[in-house]
Amino acid sequence: MTSIRVLAVASEIYPIIKTGGLADVTGALPSALAAHGVDMRTLVPGYPSVIRALPDADELLRWPEFFGGPIRVLGGARDGFDLFVLDAPHLYDRPGNPYLTSEGHDWPDNGLRFAALSRMAAEIGLGAIPSFVPDIVHAHDWQAGLAPAYLHYADRPRPGTVMTIHNMAYQGKFPYEMLGPFGLPPGSFNIHGVEYYGSISLLKAGLQFADRITTVSPTYAQEIQSDEGGMGLGGLLRERSGVLSGILNGIDTSVWNPETDTHIAYRFSAEDLPFRAANKAALQRQFNLDPSPDSLLLGVISRLSWQKGLDLLLQNIPTVLGEGMQLALLGSGDSDLQEGYKAAARAHPGRIAAVIGYDEILAHLVQAGSDALVVPSRFEPCGLTQLCALRYGAVPIVARVGGLEDTVVDIGEADSSGNAATGFKFGPVTSDNLGAALRKANIAFHDHVTWRRLQQSGMATDVSWRNRAGQYAALYRDIMVSRRV
Repeated sequence: MTSIRVLAVASEIYPIIKTGGLADVTGALPSALAAHGVDMRTLVPGYPSVIRALPDADELLRWPEFFGGPIRVLGGARDGFDLFVLDAPHLYDRPGNPYLTSEGHDWPDNGLRFAALSRMAAEIGLGAIPSFVPDIVHAHDWQAGLAPAYLHYADRPRPGTVMTIHNMAYQGKFPYEMLGPFGLPPGSFNIHGVEYYGSISLLKAGLQFADRITTVSPTYAQEIQSDEGGMGLGGLLRERSGVLSGILNGIDTSVWNPETDTHIAYRFSAEDLPFRAANKAALQRQFNLDPSPDSLLLGVISRLSWQKGLDLLLQNIPTVLGEGMQLALLGSGDSDLQEGYKAAARAHPGRIAAVIGYDEILAHLVQAGSDALVVPSRFEPCGLTQLCALRYGAVPIVARVGGLEDTVVDIGEADSSGNAATGFKFGPVTSDNLGAALRKANIAFHDHVTWRRLQQSGMATDVSWRNRAGQYAALYRDIMVSRRV
């Protein structure tokens, strides 16, 4: 099998820097793709945590001026994957979140910060590092969206390009006046270039110029071609539907493995599911919930936002209480939702608990100890928490949208391949329909044979990158063949 060299470019990568599911994907793909003959290097910004993680990195490039200051490109390995790091202290040497100030506002120069990342990806794509000249540049989300545009306007022999959408809601929009500082030609500012309703959209640039567009589930690939789901870019995606495909995300099954997980109270497999009870008891203790093995314990691991439908779950607290269920929530986000869940927990101690924030270790215990995991998203490109839930025998209760639709088989149906039911789905996404799904799940929970069957079917589901990475490898090869014609 001929090896393919791929440069991935992303704003975060697990376990070095993570704010969401993007990091999990970019962190897992390189090793999964190696089995398919793909040599992937990932270019990431030189945040302080990234620089600290690579103390022995080699200097590959040094330029005195690049988007406002001197830069280096470093090369090194960490956790089994190879990294290029854009070491630009004037852009990335800042505390805290990669995108936000300590007050929670966007860094005012985010446009320049991520244009620089994209521009360096294009430079590497054009041969700036002779030891690794990629066949493909794979850009992830708006932060890398200008990479295909820079390669297009370079007007030189270039590698193939892929643009992956992880969430259409984030598009990287900046004023027209940034065209010059971004180093884009004046002619690029038009409807067939980077222009988007009078501004510049970095995501739109990637969608316009990439050879192939992917998103993270087949259903989301269809949803984003609508005017509503496309969030202003549906027309462009319909126009480019011939190069758009949905490839489901996977999870790193070595990290998320209940048989070896050191973060949970008791390790278990599908063959010894009764041992999950020890994790449920530990989770109830951790969240100060009543020790009630016969109550359906609902888990939530999520951003608290309108997109995630957590307002709908908050409206269903009376349902949770009336049905004798418990709720353990881990997440942060909108202040109103945070306060709403904290108030519910204060009003109903022992039944409702909310930990505001994110804790990777605690997330593992929520997966291992919850009876069911609730994901009521109004839209969900793929979702990873329901994949982890399947792996850990926490039965998913999900909305019929995006990747949730594609990865969970409802209790009332088998999928087209004849796979057994693994959870509960509801739609349209309303408070009443979520409440009905919760009541339905509670009935099934008290039928131990039915519930055990759901758990075992979920744990037998392949949620790994094994086959999904192969789809990316096939896509890369298809691009290379088509560019030779």
